[in-house]
Amino acid sequence: MKQLTAILLGAGARGARSYAPYALDYPHELKFVAVAEKDPARRQEFAQAHGIPAEQCYDSWTQLMEQPRMADIAVICTQDRMHFEPTMEALAKQYHVLLEKPMSPDPTECVLMEQAAKKHDRLLTICHVLRYTPFWTAIKRVIKEGRLGQIASIQLNENVGYWHMAHSFVRGNWRNSDTSSPMILAKSCHDMDVLSWLMDERCTRVSSYGSLMHFHSGNAPEGAPSHCIDGCPAESDCPYYAPRFYLGEGKSWAKHFTQELTRESIVQGLKETDYGRCVYQSDNNVVDHQVVNLEFASGATAMFSMCGFTRHQERRIQIMGTRGELRGEEGRIVWMDFLTHEEHTIDIPKQTSGHGGGDSGIVKSFLREVREYNGEESLTSASASVRSHLLAFAAEESRMSNGQSIDIDEYYQKVLASGTSGVSGTK
Repeated sequence: MKQLTAILLGAGARGARSYAPYALDYPHELKFVAVAEKDPARRQEFAQAHGIPAEQCYDSWTQLMEQPRMADIAVICTQDRMHFEPTMEALAKQYHVLLEKPMSPDPTECVLMEQAAKKHDRLLTICHVLRYTPFWTAIKRVIKEGRLGQIASIQLNENVGYWHMAHSFVRGNWRNSDTSSPMILAKSCHDMDVLSWLMDERCTRVSSYGSLMHFHSGNAPEGAPSHCIDGCPAESDCPYYAPRFYLGEGKSWAKHFTQELTRESIVQGLKETDYGRCVYQSDNNVVDHQVVNLEFASGATAMFSMCGFTRHQERRIQIMGTRGELRGEEGRIVWMDFLTHEEHTIDIPKQTSGHGGGDSGIVKSFLREVREYNGEESLTSASASVRSHLLAFAAEESRMSNGQSIDIDEYYQKVLASGTSGVSGTK
């Protein structure tokens, strides 16, 4: 088996800890030869782990992209609003690209990236990792085998987890849509994608409701400081008190703001970084709950609900077909045949890779597709992802328009018209 080479743009949690570890586990398949990361500690840690020489370490993606093409693959895990330019550059330089989701917070940029991948005849695979997990693959198999008959309706709940909501979407990098993406895109484009994949037909209309109901200044306790650790009077009564989480059950999540998980380093981070801020005094603006209604070409419907106020971080799905019903949660899938009343259970073994096995699953699949590339698109290609991304963009437009129903074909044509100005770069 030929070893493929890769460069990494963005050595944060997703790039360095979700996708790149595949190269350490299977060094005969993949080797990282260069890294671009602005944080010197992260850059050095990644370089050391992967044996990358100092001259192949860069503090910006632009510096790396100024170099001649040096690998087969570019893994791009920069922040959401920094996806478009490095992706366009990488495709023009003939890299196959593995791009972290979402593609971009701008629908026009998503279309342009799709067009660029086709123009330069390169793979552009988006990290919709759910499609590569044993759990969601098993559900897809049951549907394809006709066990449920024709799908009439799907209900999908994404339970974000109250602690994850506070960490990532109130205090963290995805708290403000002006600097990252709206919640439906940043967190739930996975769900729009998996609904589109399972239904396997054109979505015609979308509507949505949701709001930032709780995490705002109107709910701040009287006398609360800007940072929890500075003597908050509501410490004993607030479930979102940062020191309790990061010095307790959430200690591993402190890795997002300190390289050393010592109590001293964590306390310092709680004083100096956004992760120590009062959840009611942050600059967040993304919703903390949202529902999306979808209608498909056959008349089938789907309902998606995202909520930040749950104990566990999990997804639960119910699929209702003309011949059977399926329910799935926490690694167990149960479906019942309406004719025989037989109940079938599929238990998915616990996965060692993140996202239920999807993080390693997508890398493994991508490497195979690169080796065998003949012009065909991948399972989560840019083309497939643009379609599901548009559902998220349309849902957000509906939410901002008091739940107005959005016609997807009309919305797509509007986006397409704004993206026909051309693609930068030459083959």
